[in-house]
Amino acid sequence: MNARAMWAAITLSMGLCLLSGAAIAHGGTHATDAPHAVVAEVASQALQDYPGKEITLITVDYPPGAVDPVHRHDAHAIVYVLDGTIIMGVRGKPEQTIKAGETFYEGPNDVHTVGRNASQSKPARFVVFLLKDKEKPLLIPAE
Repeated sequence: MNARAMWAAITLSMGLCLLSGAAIAHGGTHATDAPHAVVAEVASQALQDYPGKEITLITVDYPPGAVDPVHRHDAHAIVYVLDGTIIMGVRGKPEQTIKAGETFYEGPNDVHTVGRNASQSKPARFVVFLLKDKEKPLLIPAE
């Protein structure tokens, strides 16, 4: 897919975000009693040029102190922080602090070992674009 087609698909996904949205919860267990992230799938678009592939757009709301379980996505994932500050990390790489307006990338083989709100008093919100196989779940618990 060329860059123009990719941006067209992303733009379509962003436009659909006004039309749909079903809240889903992150699966897995938490090592602490920290609040859970709230995940909403806002759009999903099959890619005709790439049979079996789709772009899925989700939003994630982290309440203060929220922590994600260790997981993976089996997808290319680009995180864009809308509000607040989050800390992200994948196995084998250092943690990154990402502020509003900044991005983070996870590859299909990455295990997301760190995902949390950097603040104990303020919420954080981000959007994630996932390029994935249509048949794969959004989140796969990992160790």
